[in-house]
Amino acid sequence: MKLSRLTFAAAFAALSFVPPAAGGEPKAVVELFTSQGCSSCPPADRLLGNLAHDPAVIALSLPVDYWDYLGWQDTLALKGHGKRQRAYSAARGDGAVYTPQAVINGVTHALGSDKNAIEEAIAKSRTGKQALTLAVKATIEDGKLIVNVPGVEGEPVIAEVWLCPVSDKIEVTIQRGENRGQNLNYYNVVRRWVKLGTWSGKAETFMLPLGDIPNANFTLSDISHFVVLVQNNVNGKPGLMVGAASVAMK
Repeated sequence: MKLSRLTFAAAFAALSFVPPAAGGEPKAVVELFTSQGCSSCPPADRLLGNLAHDPAVIALSLPVDYWDYLGWQDTLALKGHGKRQRAYSAARGDGAVYTPQAVINGVTHALGSDKNAIEEAIAKSRTGKQALTLAVKATIEDGKLIVNVPGVEGEPVIAEVWLCPVSDKIEVTIQRGENRGQNLNYYNVVRRWVKLGTWSGKAETFMLPLGDIPNANFTLSDISHFVVLVQNNVNGKPGLMVGAASVAMK
């Protein structure tokens, strides 16, 4: 399913320097925009499940709701996911909004079911850029999520710090629409976006009680782990991922 022709873009403004992270840090954040109402999406959902086993990749499923009109309301979609996908398209300037679409490190995209294209996009996103070079740390202590973002020298930067509670696997029986009658699995599903704050290049610590994270759509028992993203903000649009971390729910 597509809303526009698949095109690839690479036009991003130069971003401030961030020093290399220590070994073991992730090399890619892969956001999959998917839908239960999209017949082309199940292969991409399975691929994301495979990518989730790679310790060098933070794989996230972002279900969208813009295919609901086809007859099935996506049970996991968040309205903000479609908005985020369109903001990425506007930042790239290519108008490419479709499912299944994988956005890699915030700066390039690929067909979500094409493993080779995603690997190429990962390499492309890191060429000449400082993707995921910030050594972000996330821990859970005394019922609180604690995020440490180190400081850097050089020109000031503006980045947003986001917390994503994630469910590692959710099975859904699709009763209507293009995938009617199928039992489909969704992996690393983002259940909410919580903005922890803004990072401007100085060392910062953010804390949030675990009890403040759930909302009406999920409980803490639904969450397997938390992902923290530090992402440059380019003219109000999401840009390069400069840091990311994951911590398992205790």
